[in-house]
Amino acid sequence: MSTSNNKYPEHVFTSLAELLRMEHVAHNFSLRAKKQKVNTILGGKHASKLRGRGLDFEEVRNYVKGDDIRNIDWKVTARTQKTHTRVFTEEKERPVLIVVDQSKSMFFGSQKRTKAVVAAELAAMLAFRVLKEGDRVGGVVFADKGTDILLPKRDRKNILRFLEKIETRNHELLDSKKVAFAEALKETSQKIRNIVTHDFLVVLISDFHRYSPEVIKYLKQIAMHNDVVLAKVFDPMERNIPKEKFIAGDAQKQVSIDGKKRSVRDKFSLGFDNDFLDFQTQLKKHHIPVLSVDTVAPLEDQIKEYFKKGRK
Repeated sequence: MSTSNNKYPEHVFTSLAELLRMEHVAHNFSLRAKKQKVNTILGGKHASKLRGRGLDFEEVRNYVKGDDIRNIDWKVTARTQKTHTRVFTEEKERPVLIVVDQSKSMFFGSQKRTKAVVAAELAAMLAFRVLKEGDRVGGVVFADKGTDILLPKRDRKNILRFLEKIETRNHELLDSKKVAFAEALKETSQKIRNIVTHDFLVVLISDFHRYSPEVIKYLKQIAMHNDVVLAKVFDPMERNIPKEKFIAGDAQKQVSIDGKKRSVRDKFSLGFDNDFLDFQTQLKKHHIPVLSVDTVAPLEDQIKEYFKKGRK
């Protein structure tokens, strides 16, 4: 933690040590869809049925002209008096690109951690999980002061460089100036499309502060030839405002909110839920799943629960 940030409470900023700790909790879930018919939360085009030798036995079926004769199951053939062949499932490599938002809107947290810290931790957890599964992993950090890109590699040092970039951008939030999210995502999505070709898994971690049509368009473009998954990070106070009068604002404007009125609180919560539901619905049309994590509950517990739901 840099000296300039020591006066702030714990978990306002992240540190490389904290991000490295996520390697030890990167378990109990998988980014791989073992077979196409399994509908996991991050399932995609990761497994394909191929004739010939593979990693996992799939089935025995009637021999078809062109099948590899080395895979003929002679026992089944003798028993049925018809030639049968064994089919295997072979896993194809699927590089993963993790895109993490460290812009000004992420610099908020009402109880335990800021959204930026949770986003950083989730990026680290996923990166270590991908490495454990043997795939290449790279990262993109987009922030108000610039964008950092690390190409996918099957290399732990590459992950360390990614985490160092996240830490640096995270600490810059102290004096960065907010930029338009849609514009930032546009620039970032153009850089992403220069990296990913097809059959990548792209994970975008952000608060997706504004669900504009432009944001949907850029996400759709990335998802045309790749699997895309969004992780929305939110703070409970963004949905449930305090039961008291208070003033909220930023550098541009302030607004007085009377949280003592239940109608105001209900309207606030309903607006948050409806906006998020509409965002999910729009992305569902393009086969882009959205999961959400908050800044209060332990991150590993939330991810474990989501993957449990995904298996169902």
